[in-house]
Amino acid sequence: MQIPGFIDPVPVPRASTSRADGKTAIVGLTRAELIAALAAAGIPEKQAKMRASQVWHWVYNRGVVDFDLMANIACDTRAVLAEHFVVGRPEIAQAQVSTDGTRKWLLRFDDGNEAECVFIPDADRGTLCVSAQVGCTLNCRFCFTGTMKLVRNLTPGEIVGQVMLARDALGEWPTGAAQASGDDAAVLDGNYTSEGRMLTNIVMMGMGEPLYNFEAVKSALHIVMDATGLGLSKRRITLSTSGVVPMMARAGEEIGVNLAVSLHAVTKEVRDEIVPINKRYGIDELLAACAAYPGANNARRITFEYVMLKDKNDSDDDARELVRLIRKYRLPAKVNLIPFNPWPGSDYLCSDPDRIVRFSDIVFRGGISAPVRRPRGRDIMAACGQLKSASEKISRAELDRRSAEKEAGWIVAA
Repeated sequence: MQIPGFIDPVPVPRASTSRADGKTAIVGLTRAELIAALAAAGIPEKQAKMRASQVWHWVYNRGVVDFDLMANIACDTRAVLAEHFVVGRPEIAQAQVSTDGTRKWLLRFDDGNEAECVFIPDADRGTLCVSAQVGCTLNCRFCFTGTMKLVRNLTPGEIVGQVMLARDALGEWPTGAAQASGDDAAVLDGNYTSEGRMLTNIVMMGMGEPLYNFEAVKSALHIVMDATGLGLSKRRITLSTSGVVPMMARAGEEIGVNLAVSLHAVTKEVRDEIVPINKRYGIDELLAACAAYPGANNARRITFEYVMLKDKNDSDDDARELVRLIRKYRLPAKVNLIPFNPWPGSDYLCSDPDRIVRFSDIVFRGGISAPVRRPRGRDIMAACGQLKSASEKISRAELDRRSAEKEAGWIVAA
């Protein structure tokens, strides 16, 4: 995979990392891949499709990780599954809970690499912020994650695994036991219930740039949206990009979820500084791609994320220019104003509260919704722009060197 610089992104296939025990992880496989894997493990081809449907149900509808609990599958078949496969979850290396109820998990994957995901509870919804990469391809200067090197892309299973782990932690799998079906049907405990869930929304706004890990994100979200998979509506999923213009149309056509764009500035000079991918895909090119995003309309508005940085992008003129640009491209849009969340070594300060209110008022008067996002999870470094997989003291010279590497378009093994 290529780092964004002055070269367009070119997807490069890479083999999945093998598990040390030689088993195949089921989470993240497509239905077709699961059927093929079962057949390769020795399950007769005539049975493989049915067995795949049964396993799929237990894994994604019931949250089961132990094959012995898959009660409507014959014992000898369960033995084959246990020999060749694993359901699994990322390991929780650390779990933190904020004073405001926000939860953050530091996840460790099979190769020892780590990433973070965050659950934000609200009165009427619960949102899981999911990571797409270990580290980050980009180097947005206000973002803690952007100070990290890109280590690798996450696999579909590692992305889906974050959602499943959150459901584990929140106790949101169905309780009791369902009526089993299929050739090996057995009458199970009839007290099966599926209570209301806290986790209602997903945002691909964690570590990394989702559109630089497009195929894995696409595969993972298809499982999340599958009515027989995790069953979350595409209207409840938002993909956030810093502006990888060549991939935006594909995201709309092939994934079809809501779009959020990390805009953060309205002039070339400022956006070049704080979102350096702007040097490759400028504001006008980005907004034109937003205007062409499939499915965008007044019922499914594009969200523009705008971090409020003191004396950098928060003037009245900036607010008026933001309104002008959205109107120019006739965008069905809303703007999320994000008070800057501090992190060690940052060069920026958060705009004063009255300045944020003034900015919001100007955008509102321009006919565009501009709510101020209430910071969540700051005390555990779980707020927007604060995610980072490990504590690391980095000098300004090292930050600048990493920034230069990323902008130069160096090829990094994903």
